[in-house]
Amino acid sequence: MKPNEGTLGIITELDVEAPMRDGVILRAHIFRPDHPGQYPALLHRTPYGKHTSGYDRYVRAGYVVVSQDARGRYSSDGDYIPFTEPHTGDGEDGYDSVEWLANQPYCNGKIGTIGASYDAWMQWMLARLRPPHLVAMCARSIPTELTEVDWWGAFRPARRVRWWLTTIAPDLRRRHGLSPPHSKEEANRIWTEVEQGRWLDLQPWMDIIKYLPPGLAEYAESWLREPHRTPWRFKDYYADITIPNLDVSGWYDHCNATIKHLSGMQQQGGSESARIQTKLIIGPWSHINAGRRTNGTIDFGPQAEVDLTDIYIRWFDYWLKGLDNQVDLDPTVQYFVMGMNQWRSTDTWPPTGTKARPFFLSHSGDVRNLDERHLCSDPNPEEAEDLYEYDPKNPVSTLWTSDLFTTVSDRRQLEHREDILTYRTPPLEEDLEIAGFPQMILYAASSAPDTDFFARLIDEYPDGAAMDICYGMVRARHRDRLDKEDFLIPGEITTFHITLGATACRFLKGHRIRLEITSSDFPNHDRNHNTGKNDLVDTEMVVAHQRVCHGGPHASRLILPVSNEAIMRGVHA
Repeated sequence: MKPNEGTLGIITELDVEAPMRDGVILRAHIFRPDHPGQYPALLHRTPYGKHTSGYDRYVRAGYVVVSQDARGRYSSDGDYIPFTEPHTGDGEDGYDSVEWLANQPYCNGKIGTIGASYDAWMQWMLARLRPPHLVAMCARSIPTELTEVDWWGAFRPARRVRWWLTTIAPDLRRRHGLSPPHSKEEANRIWTEVEQGRWLDLQPWMDIIKYLPPGLAEYAESWLREPHRTPWRFKDYYADITIPNLDVSGWYDHCNATIKHLSGMQQQGGSESARIQTKLIIGPWSHINAGRRTNGTIDFGPQAEVDLTDIYIRWFDYWLKGLDNQVDLDPTVQYFVMGMNQWRSTDTWPPTGTKARPFFLSHSGDVRNLDERHLCSDPNPEEAEDLYEYDPKNPVSTLWTSDLFTTVSDRRQLEHREDILTYRTPPLEEDLEIAGFPQMILYAASSAPDTDFFARLIDEYPDGAAMDICYGMVRARHRDRLDKEDFLIPGEITTFHITLGATACRFLKGHRIRLEITSSDFPNHDRNHNTGKNDLVDTEMVVAHQRVCHGGPHASRLILPVSNEAIMRGVHA
């Protein structure tokens, strides 16, 4: 009698060895149905320590799941090379692991891959090599480049330094016989309870290499000396990938530039199914709470609660089992519209048919008075300017979780600061819905040869709550290209084009659209020292006197992608 979904027992095999083409042994835990026969398999490769549980639903749905330590990590042999380098060997190891798994007696030869973030990057690297038995993947939440061009060269110190010290370093310390911490748990406790403050105040950031173990320190130093480098180069790989991908991310995920993979695959994918059947789901989530209805202090309602495991199983049931569950007919993109708290669908991201609507900066009196700074439908014919000082020794604080992951924040907490310029509309007379990448055209000048400008979009509620929607930034020296330095002429007005992060939001009647302009978001982004030197190596800091221009020939403006609801369809993920 053939087992039904949900009835299978589980056989667990620990530290099963798989030989790679160069003889290095990688080890994995295997979870498979306790029933005779061959099954499709899901491969999870990770540098974070292979999983010891969590796959029961997959196995009981009729899948073998293999969770494998990457080369040089935990129980696998070899030397670890992080993804900051252009050549790590992870693609080849992934290829060999897929083909090894396909030849196991319990596998029917059809393989899918799973995992998020770094684990998703590993999936993309192996997929471009086209292992014959790889059928589909679920590579979730990984940007298209290590230093996303939207951030124009800014270093994300809090996440990166914590990641180095608490996630990557402990296992390497153990392997090299160095003193503890040797586990992520121990390292996280030390970070949280003892040392977080001193690490986040480290100057210069280059000094972090003194405290990292061999096998990590040299790679960290190389990247910090060349923070503009682009080692991933996904745009060169899409044409080699012939399988479809299911991607999942969130509006508050610091890795939500993963959205850009969709257009890359649609335009360049190496097969019709890769181009047409690659899918994307975007919710009101962060990097670590995908599928949940709450994010920070905000409850996005029951529609935001999504059983992602069920979605993943359904995805692989279609591709690996051939079940006619109409996954191929699902919308290409399913995205959650905040404010109305409902799902919509579209064939592309950003959605087609949106209309660019500008909101012009203006003021009517004291620039320090929130009620006298405006976002207007029409530009002011008279030129004006707003001034503030940016002191890198006193940066604007990032509002996020204790784990240093971006989340929804209430910007009222920062209204006391004089280095944030805030502009807002009157209360809206009707709902306004946006979907896409908001843009900022900013005319500004600085006393410094290099500095940063941040633009942040906010939904201001009638009670004054100011919910963070999305933001973008520009590092002046890289305002044209990441690999090009063009320093400012102090005092000269310069045009800055800032792309804000992807979002979908309905600003409800009675709410205000709010914009913040400032020059820092620390420690989410490194402080620009305003000197024009490498801020990751040099410690000198100077105050920058910033001038934001608006009206007349320098009409600074926020441009929102306003949805045409007639072309949208409501759908739940």
